[in-house]
Amino acid sequence: MELPFLKWLYTAVAQVITWIHGGYSTFIPASSGLNWALTIITLTVLMRLLIFPLFMKQMRSSRKMQELAPKVQELRKKYKNDKQRMNQEVMKLYQEAGTNPLGGCLPIVAQFPIFISMFTVLRAIAEDRAVFGMSKDLVESARHAHVFGAPLPATFFTSAADIEKFSADPVVTKIVLGLFVAVSSCTTFLTVRQSVTRSMAQMPDNPMAQQQKILMYISPLFAVFSLNFQLGLILYWVTTNLWTLGQQHWFYSRHPMPVVDEKGNITTPEPSNGVFTKLVGKPKTAKAPEAEPEPAPKIVRQQPARQPRSKRTGSKKS
Repeated sequence: MELPFLKWLYTAVAQVITWIHGGYSTFIPASSGLNWALTIITLTVLMRLLIFPLFMKQMRSSRKMQELAPKVQELRKKYKNDKQRMNQEVMKLYQEAGTNPLGGCLPIVAQFPIFISMFTVLRAIAEDRAVFGMSKDLVESARHAHVFGAPLPATFFTSAADIEKFSADPVVTKIVLGLFVAVSSCTTFLTVRQSVTRSMAQMPDNPMAQQQKILMYISPLFAVFSLNFQLGLILYWVTTNLWTLGQQHWFYSRHPMPVVDEKGNITTPEPSNGVFTKLVGKPKTAKAPEAEPEPAPKIVRQQPARQPRSKRTGSKKS
């Protein structure tokens, strides 16, 4: 189902695909699976670079939220019998700290329209429809592209007869699609696990820990729904998962989460030597300004008080 208000975005995605594919076609055959795989990967990377500032805002917001977690727990205990007052005090705490609980949703919200647009454009290609400004030659080249022997427009549930129309083996196609879905499920699990593990390490007594664990193990099951997606869309999803995994690792290794001890003291560990940290180095820490030397005490010369004339030696009283 195409959303009319997103038609401009469908056209934009189709145009970017056309430009990228045209660039790779200068040295790779237009109908090559490698060409189309690189086109989709490049489009994904460009999209993630576009929303990278939102990711940084999400990470900073999440970091502030976890730093404030001990204070939030205190407020919940203090106002456990008055939920309205508790919510007011928690929101006041967030406002004073300059953080937004919904800040972590920004990258997801920004990425969702792109995902819908990718889905719509690839489905149009699978249905042999040259729409959204795509040429007939572009659509035909995509329909004849094979990634590891599987047609780009095929889904796991595409009938064997339709797969054969793409000059592909139905069994090989289902195996390739199944492997891509498995990789998508695995990368989804690792991404969620990375975030949940960090959260639990910062707050071992978090009452939501059990729910987070359940989410961590349920999240890979959502990848099963991608069996209905075209191979090109699954390739996009695997690429964005790998990007998220590496992006989070980079941020977490360079910005360790402050740890709260039993006494409530907050300490910030040194940046770990992660893969990206070894490549680009540790973040520079601001040097403490050197204390200026105190000026030498100014010597004030004391002048002797002048005695009255009557007390001076040799003076006579009138």
